[in-house]
Amino acid sequence: MSQNVLRHSRAHVFRRTTRQSRRLLSTDPSQQPAPEHTLAAPSKQAHHDSPHSSHPQSPTSRNPLSSPSLSRLSPGPRPLPASSTSKPSPIRYNPNTPTSDFDHSFNTVLSHLPRQFGANQRLTVPDETRKVLEDVVGTFEAPIRYAFAYGSGVFKQSGYEKSASKEPPMLDFIFAVSHPDHWHSINMHQNPSHYPLLARLAGGSLVSRFQNISPGLWFNPYASVNGVTIKYGVTTVESLTSDLLTWRTLYSAGRMHKPVRIIKDDPRIRLTQQVNLASALRASLLMLPEEFTEKQLFEKIAGISYTGDPRMSGAVPMENRNKVANIVEKQSDLFRELYWKLASGIQGVHWQQGSSIVQDNDPKVRVLRLRRLPATLLKAIERHYASQPSYASCSSDEGVFWHKVASDDSLTTVIETEIKQIVRGPATVQSAKSVMTAGFGKSLRYGLAKARKWWGS
Repeated sequence: MSQNVLRHSRAHVFRRTTRQSRRLLSTDPSQQPAPEHTLAAPSKQAHHDSPHSSHPQSPTSRNPLSSPSLSRLSPGPRPLPASSTSKPSPIRYNPNTPTSDFDHSFNTVLSHLPRQFGANQRLTVPDETRKVLEDVVGTFEAPIRYAFAYGSGVFKQSGYEKSASKEPPMLDFIFAVSHPDHWHSINMHQNPSHYPLLARLAGGSLVSRFQNISPGLWFNPYASVNGVTIKYGVTTVESLTSDLLTWRTLYSAGRMHKPVRIIKDDPRIRLTQQVNLASALRASLLMLPEEFTEKQLFEKIAGISYTGDPRMSGAVPMENRNKVANIVEKQSDLFRELYWKLASGIQGVHWQQGSSIVQDNDPKVRVLRLRRLPATLLKAIERHYASQPSYASCSSDEGVFWHKVASDDSLTTVIETEIKQIVRGPATVQSAKSVMTAGFGKSLRYGLAKARKWWGS
């Protein structure tokens, strides 16, 4: 009986969360089937932004003789229990569904994705790094639905090779789980030293409630696993997919705009992450001029999650002020692998490797990108302009309103300001939460390490 209830619950949660992502992918040119690459949602009714968009050749492959052995991890998604042997009916999209709603109408749920869907997300790392990451995640007895590693301990960043400290950087992980209270209970039993005394006394249920406070993560820093020092954040699948789709906090979604190494995969998160990457690309294009370089694009994308973060502004000096440039300098190839194929399907974007990127900034083209921004950002932009008398007069006609917004010369500043507002609150709250989640000793140690990066940058 309990297994039937759990099965029904998982199917219901999966169906509710993926509705919006499949609507976006079904109308998103960057997700359409193409013989050159299979980054597509399996919808036959989807259409391109531009029917004449071309697909350039794939990026230059790495020379295996000049680089260490690399491996791709292609974890198969965990299958859901099948209730019948019949094939699922095709996805049917309702074009009359209003784009401002979170709940979009589909008649069926995709319980799995093609193996090659989101292949751009599977970034390579050296074999030694891959083994360390997989071994660390494999030690946790509590069930993890989705796991990824990120940061300077996984991918190279400028500045670390000349650091005075010989201590290697801490490995950063984020785990998405289904039942956080149960997960923390199991993990406290296995790894009690990862939690402060107060958290162990409170138990998994109270830890889970505290985790749910925006942006919805619990972090355990300076945890020793297999002789490696790690920091891992725990969130729920629901919270992660919500942020990827809507940019509700941009805390997890912003970290996933940059290169990450997927260790455990999940079809729903892979689907929503593809939407998140396309959203970051569109938002960055709207903030860039007609012609720009790859470096400018990558820095704009990488900087989204740091805009408004008090650790970067100096209000709470706890991060390297050159963080964005340091990331992009050493990870340009990885950024290109994440976004290059996505950009090839967006109307008016011409991206040839080794040259500058050119985009069509005609308001008719910009409005297409603008209206496909994540719901939280789009509504904030709408509120900003609707409060102005010159725009309020045409608010009854959505087409006229958004065309006028897309034509505004100050749109770039408005987008940056609204992103800053989204990021600031959750980032500040999470910094304050760290005192409770890590304990006073570890949080002080972590804060001092971050402060040294800020003053040394």
